[in-house]
Amino acid sequence: MPTPEPATVAADLRVAMGRLARRVKQEDRIPHGQVAVLGVLDRDGAMTTSDLAADQRVRPQSMARAVGLLMEQGLVVRRAHPTDGRKSLVDLSDVGRAALEAERDRRADWLARAIDLELDEDEQRTLARGAALMERLAAY
Repeated sequence: MPTPEPATVAADLRVAMGRLARRVKQEDRIPHGQVAVLGVLDRDGAMTTSDLAADQRVRPQSMARAVGLLMEQGLVVRRAHPTDGRKSLVDLSDVGRAALEAERDRRADWLARAIDLELDEDEQRTLARGAALMERLAAY
């Protein structure tokens, strides 16, 4: 079997990764946009609503509404900005951190079940090698 062209592999991989990501997100119980905000706060720490909007590529007004919903649910808290009294920072609450972890666990559990039920042992080994290669590409 000839080695496929890198451009072909790249296109196929992009499509497959997109489909898999969308399927895994179907396991979420919190709307995807809210999970994305919680994930950013978990990875990057507290930030202003404007910074969150820029990160998520949405208008500040849209992010302000999303943050308001997250606050109503107790998933985030607002606190004073340490250097600018006119601003406030949005941060994960303990409840938000637990909810995010539950979402991540649900996704991982679904994926582990799918791997176990859909792939034979040789395919699982191949997938494990592929995951390591994808990590290497991500670090490029």
